[in-house]
Amino acid sequence: MDVAVYNIQGKETKKVALNEEIFGIAPNDHAIYLDVKQYGANNRQGTHKTKERAEIAGSTRKIKKQKGTGTARAGSIKNPLFRGGGRVFGPKPRDYSFKLNKKLKVLARKSALSYKAKDNMITVVEDFKMDSPKTKHYLAIMDALKVSDQKPLLVLSEKDKTLSLSSRNCQGHKVVSANELCTYDILRHKALVISESALPLIENNLNRFQR
Repeated sequence: MDVAVYNIQGKETKKVALNEEIFGIAPNDHAIYLDVKQYGANNRQGTHKTKERAEIAGSTRKIKKQKGTGTARAGSIKNPLFRGGGRVFGPKPRDYSFKLNKKLKVLARKSALSYKAKDNMITVVEDFKMDSPKTKHYLAIMDALKVSDQKPLLVLSEKDKTLSLSSRNCQGHKVVSANELCTYDILRHKALVISESALPLIENNLNRFQR
């Protein structure tokens, strides 16, 4: 599969071949589901907490006599049946993260990339740098590539603080390195903009787990 390579002015300069084993596989929807589910679970703080009756501050005296009232027995104002009492089986701090096999995560990323390639939502751009963080200059590049309104994900060969700062004020835009690329980000952003030098890194990272 051949795609055009553009410069930052939006002019096509050449073509490059995308690896069919990464960008042209039959997508596995269940692998994508599990990888995105893990991403969300691993990012949950899990700090939710409610107090049970033993943790409520209040008197421990018996609030009424045991018999003869015509109502149910009540031994403490901290009873969960009363307003201000403890909560029964409330949430407690916990870790929501779970493990997935590396090969399954790789399959999920390949599947997401294949969906993007099938929909012609992958743009390859020549490597470029910015001297200083300028949102205006960053948006001019995205406009030239015709992706500024498509919540683009820019994938670079390595971290670039200048580009990250330049895109930070643009809603829906994100800049990551090839090593940080994940299934969730690929699916969340409509357009995928990959720098020319990041393309072989992505292919190497995803081909390491082949049999």
